[in-house]
Amino acid sequence: MSDSTATANGAVAEAHHEHPSYQRHHFETVDQQFDATNFAMWLFLLTEIMFFGGLFASYMIMRNWYYPAFVEGSHQLNVGWGTANTAVLIVSSFTMAMGVWSAQMRKKGMLILFLSLTWILGMAFLGIKSIEYHEKWVKHHVPGLHWSDSSFLNPASDPEIYKEYHDKPLAPDMAAKTAMYFFLYFAMTGMHALHMIIGISILTFMIIRARAGAYTTGHVTYVENFGLYWHFVDIIWIFLFPLLYLISRY
Repeated sequence: MSDSTATANGAVAEAHHEHPSYQRHHFETVDQQFDATNFAMWLFLLTEIMFFGGLFASYMIMRNWYYPAFVEGSHQLNVGWGTANTAVLIVSSFTMAMGVWSAQMRKKGMLILFLSLTWILGMAFLGIKSIEYHEKWVKHHVPGLHWSDSSFLNPASDPEIYKEYHDKPLAPDMAAKTAMYFFLYFAMTGMHALHMIIGISILTFMIIRARAGAYTTGHVTYVENFGLYWHFVDIIWIFLFPLLYLISRY
């Protein structure tokens, strides 16, 4: 082997040796790895925006077509629970942001604390949402599984369920359209809840890794990208809350 070849091989070996443990072999520098993973995360969020955008567009079109039915359906939701969930997610965004800051400052204890608080708040959101879903089941407001539009046709049939927000009960054809409202309600909030479950699962993994010393050695890309995901899920709810709970109530 020539001296020049040996020198080149030695330089390559030394360069690989100098790479930090969190740098993948197919990236030349840590900055390149950060740019690639950050771009991939934003690309993923763009596809999520298009997905939820389709659901939002469907809701607005149906609401325009069947406005009385959607008003009636909106009044069946509990604004108190929706407001509580909104507050929970806003606080969870703060704790997640503090988790990113803790990773950047290499504060292991604070990172574990804020990730755990975010996990607890995520579970609280799902708990409140399960209460709402149970209420819809009791009221027979689950299209395709447990549905009845009789309360919208005859207020006297169940005054505890029916709340009259019109001069007279809904016409039979319009009362049937309330099923469309609840179908979209479960589709939109169900997909959002699925994203929350995925986020909580990832948080569980991150807490375990953080306890082992990960994310506080200078490599915080994983925490930052997950923070983007968590904030995105929170923003989706910020749109869902007024769209489903508030704008059709008056």
